[in-house]
Amino acid sequence: MKKACIISVGNELISGDVVDTNSSWIAKRLLKFSVPVVSIFKIGDDVALISDTLKRAAEQADIIIVTGGLGPTDDDITRNGITEFIGEDLYFDDLAWQKIESYFKRMGWVCSDKNKLQAWFPDGAQIIDNNLGTAPGFKVDFDGKIIFSMPGVPSEMKRMFAESVEPELEKISDGTVIKVKKVKLFGKGESTIAEMLGDLMTRDRNPLVNCTVSCGVITLYIIATAKNEQDAQQLIDSDLKKLQDIFGDIIFGYDEQQFENVVGDLLRRTGKTLAIAESCTGGLISKMITDVPGASEYFTFGWVTYSNQAKILQLGVDDETINKYGAVSAEVAGQMAIGAKAKSGSDYAIAVTGIAGPDGGTEQKPVGLVYIGIADGKNCDVREFKFSRDREFIRLRTAQMALNLLRLKVSLNVV
Repeated sequence: MKKACIISVGNELISGDVVDTNSSWIAKRLLKFSVPVVSIFKIGDDVALISDTLKRAAEQADIIIVTGGLGPTDDDITRNGITEFIGEDLYFDDLAWQKIESYFKRMGWVCSDKNKLQAWFPDGAQIIDNNLGTAPGFKVDFDGKIIFSMPGVPSEMKRMFAESVEPELEKISDGTVIKVKKVKLFGKGESTIAEMLGDLMTRDRNPLVNCTVSCGVITLYIIATAKNEQDAQQLIDSDLKKLQDIFGDIIFGYDEQQFENVVGDLLRRTGKTLAIAESCTGGLISKMITDVPGASEYFTFGWVTYSNQAKILQLGVDDETINKYGAVSAEVAGQMAIGAKAKSGSDYAIAVTGIAGPDGGTEQKPVGLVYIGIADGKNCDVREFKFSRDREFIRLRTAQMALNLLRLKVSLNVV
């Protein structure tokens, strides 16, 4: 089985000014051709560093994909780094230069002599046309390795990859099939999940089960390798059944599903509607719900009742309740949820109130204290949570928890 390494080049990537989205996109595309990525490097614009990184990549992989550093400025030196690595010289390609000039003329732009830099390539390279921009890519075969160099602009890179790299991958594929299934969990910590998995995460088994964590969501990757699609799918299905038996309703979704997709699908299938009343999350839950196309089928009303007065006037929260228990309390969360359901006429209502910080906490009510209320036609359940970390995380975790609680309640009512 062929293996790949990805190298992203650019000072802007290592300074944090630009997020490297190319690597994750390429890694996913490579799996479709049964080419797993064994390493990803993010490096600055330096000829020696590029050459050294290519040497490391060649020790690990058969296919090396480089993005970035093919522009017309003095710091675009990826071609020089690759040339140094393979021990060749650069040459100027007249046809490539003509295509660059034609592109500028077609766009009505002025072509500078600086753009000639983009027409220089390592000796022996196969030029790859750029149908969206001025920087051609190229392919180099060296010492049994294949190096693809593409622009860093995501739209240009993706078009070039689809048109020119993927056909090459199809030629060299050995027929091995790799399939990946993502299983998403919420409500348990990573160490607890690991204990529950037992020997399913043993490194030498097939399928391989990997685990990642992001903002409280644990994603298990079932990675099956087989000689054909059917056998790979059978391996996936077998482990998927095991995970479902182990984790039950801790599993909230699969593959690219998010909380808002899962909740939206549940509400749509059951013909139920939802209203949301938010304080500390400031409209985040409503945004997540309405990020899903077609949310108007089930989302009816949304309130951001940040002040006490708004809670009283808009949701009918009793001012005496606020005076006695405080705006951040189980009692207020419950009245917010009940008021939102009554005023909207919806089947369900979510209400959240809490202290997101960084200020406003006390010993009795610290930063991260949150109350979430879920009202339906029968009752209103209110839960207390204490989240840590910063304001952004607390707000996101509150929104995720609220949608997860709604998911569990709607699922229970369906049963």
